Amino acid sequence: MRGVRAAAPLTLTLSPKGGGNRDRPVPDSAAAWALLLGGAVLAGLVQGMTGFAFAIVALSFWAWTLPPEIAAPLTVLCALTGQLTTLFQVRRGFEWGRIAPFVIGGVFGVPMGVFVLHNIDPQRFRLVLGVLFTLYGVYGLAAPDSLKLKAGGRALDAVVGGIGGLLGGLGGISGSVPAIWTQMRGWKRDLRRAIMQVYNIAMHGVTLTIYWQTHALNATSAKLYAVAVAPMLIASIYGARIYKRFSERGFARLVLAAIAASGVTLAVGAARALWL
Repeated sequence: MRGVRAAAPLTLTLSPKGGGNRDRPVPDSAAAWALLLGGAVLAGLVQGMTGFAFAIVALSFWAWTLPPEIAAPLTVLCALTGQLTTLFQVRRGFEWGRIAPFVIGGVFGVPMGVFVLHNIDPQRFRLVLGVLFTLYGVYGLAAPDSLKLKAGGRALDAVVGGIGGLLGGLGGISGSVPAIWTQMRGWKRDLRRAIMQVYNIAMHGVTLTIYWQTHALNATSAKLYAVAVAPMLIASIYGARIYKRFSERGFARLVLAAIAASGVTLAVGAARALWL
């Protein structure tokens, strides 16, 4: 996530480039509030159903109304709250021996991603990543019964967790990589969901710690969190209930669709930032 540096509180604006509306008080307009709350509700619903993708869904709305310094902490706070609230509902899938390697790898990966963020062009990186996610999701939907990976064991699971953590430090997209990997492993629905949820909780905790240490948490994000958290939680809980209705195959296709949609959102957002 770009812009983890501390910043003075900024206000809502409908212009994705900042425009001339920054001096208006929060809320900037009814449309700005609609984007804020709509993003929170839809992201909460998707996260409740799949166990990941809150950041990508929310930021596809919030990038039009919030500067990065406000949107990044708000996203992590909301995503973490939603994950913690629905964690009990996926308890059947807890296998700590399989979950732990992802979390351990991710904890080491997040600081690396924050460091790398200052040495690459994050928009070009997101563009490439978005294209890859889109291609994988579309391929998986077209051939959902493809060959499953059995090699590598828990050491390779930890490497994948580290890659996810690195991507989380770079752009808040840590959950997509474990989602792809557990899909390729062919693991059962409840185990995959538990891995993604516990992993994301750990990554959000690490990210918030880094934000705290770098003074990136701010009063404006906290105020907007207080407004968005209730509708987001209602949507997350409802999404978790919908999740229980999916079959193994149905959940696999839902995750693939979420990965593809995440890729499109990443690619379009990065292209807009680079060329518009």
